[in-house]
Amino acid sequence: MAATANVKSLKDKVSPAEWETRVELAAIYRLVAKHGMDDLVGTHISARVPGEPDHFLLNPYGLLFEEITASSLIKCDMDGNILHETDFALNAAGFTIHSAVQAGRPDVVCAAHTHTVPGMALSMLEQGLRPLHQKAARFYNNIAYHEYEGVATNLDERERLQRDLGDKAALVLRNHGLLVATGSVRSAWALLYNFEKCCETQLLIEATGAEVIEPSAEMMESNARVFNKMLRGDAGGNKVDAWDSALRVLAREDSSFMH
Repeated sequence: MAATANVKSLKDKVSPAEWETRVELAAIYRLVAKHGMDDLVGTHISARVPGEPDHFLLNPYGLLFEEITASSLIKCDMDGNILHETDFALNAAGFTIHSAVQAGRPDVVCAAHTHTVPGMALSMLEQGLRPLHQKAARFYNNIAYHEYEGVATNLDERERLQRDLGDKAALVLRNHGLLVATGSVRSAWALLYNFEKCCETQLLIEATGAEVIEPSAEMMESNARVFNKMLRGDAGGNKVDAWDSALRVLAREDSSFMH
């Protein structure tokens, strides 16, 4: 952890709510790395700062996801101004994408973008994600597509990203990768993990060339409603996901993300 060893703790310099969000955001970075969905220092995940709708947290450019800590995350505004002292810079493409989502969707707390092999492969398929199985129901009528415009350093692209994402929770960046945008860090992890599994499954079954069994639209709509309730936490009053378990595992293995 040499790259983060000299990062001073911000725990006593930010609000308790911001610190909690920082810890959660650092945790999802570690989870993405743990599950092999990172891309060296590429890709990015953001979280809106509680009580500060125009400010969000983003990873410092140059650190691997497995090195991210709560204190190393950069707090910035929608114009790209860094709001505290840091030795790191923002990822320009990351700022373009996440400022677009955070500014255009006040309901979004966390947005996560990846460049996995299955995600990039799916992004090149004209048909996109097919509603063929239970996991895919999470994205039924809840996925959008954005045409490739090159490395996302052109701030003008933000308007088109906002337009294409609309009110959806998932976005396929054509010839590029995946993005999810939801109301909490924990739900972003649930969606991102399952989005990845959907891509892997579709590529696997399509490679067989076999005829597939397609669930009915009514069944997919019904399942989508169930999963949406689970993500909101109103299925029996409980958060029905693996977030708390994942954090316990992370803390046992390496608790440095909470620094």
